Amino acid sequence: MRESILTIPVSEIFEPKCGCPICRLRDTLEQRTVEYIMGAAMMEPDVRIETNKQGFCKTHFEQMRACKNRLSLALMLQTHLQELQKNVLTRKSIFEGRSAKQKRVSAVNTDCFVCNKIEWGMSRILVTLFEMYVQQREFRELFKQQELLCLPHYDMLTSACAEHMDKKFQKQFSDDCAALTEKYLSELEKDVSHYCKMYDYRNTGANADWGNSKDSIERAIRFLTTR
Repeated sequence: MRESILTIPVSEIFEPKCGCPICRLRDTLEQRTVEYIMGAAMMEPDVRIETNKQGFCKTHFEQMRACKNRLSLALMLQTHLQELQKNVLTRKSIFEGRSAKQKRVSAVNTDCFVCNKIEWGMSRILVTLFEMYVQQREFRELFKQQELLCLPHYDMLTSACAEHMDKKFQKQFSDDCAALTEKYLSELEKDVSHYCKMYDYRNTGANADWGNSKDSIERAIRFLTTR
């Protein structure tokens, strides 16, 4: 897969200041990868070798199914199923152990071409993010201006910074990450609590004020899961 497909300027991801920037990064990589695999890449032999072996997870099968080119998906399914018949469920030799086939099936069940490409792209872009945070004061300010970091991506960033960031900036970076997550969590908890209170009979009526709570369930799920 061409690296240009997964090359995204970090500043492009952080400019909107809406939602979690790492979710935006993941979503952008995901969209580009799905569009790529459902387009001309479907006919590239080296790509098909990968998709035949790895397959796709449920989330990315659904995204691919939502694309207009169903024939591309059918062709990839055809050769992936043939790969399963030939190299996964077929016994390799008479000396093969009892658990060998089960291990091959497990490997396919936990693999996904799109997930792998997203992980590959994010690992490289996050290194650039850490470098920019250390080297550019403007980027540090832009980072602090984000609306939030969701809980999983807060964990991802603070865990990875120990390996990829200059020690002099690690505490400041972790503090900035915590501030974004904790501030949003406080607002989110209030919105969800307000949503629950609105079901009290005393708060019903034509003039009921739901405030920012109507989409609080969806926002809470995204904050907790990235989805």
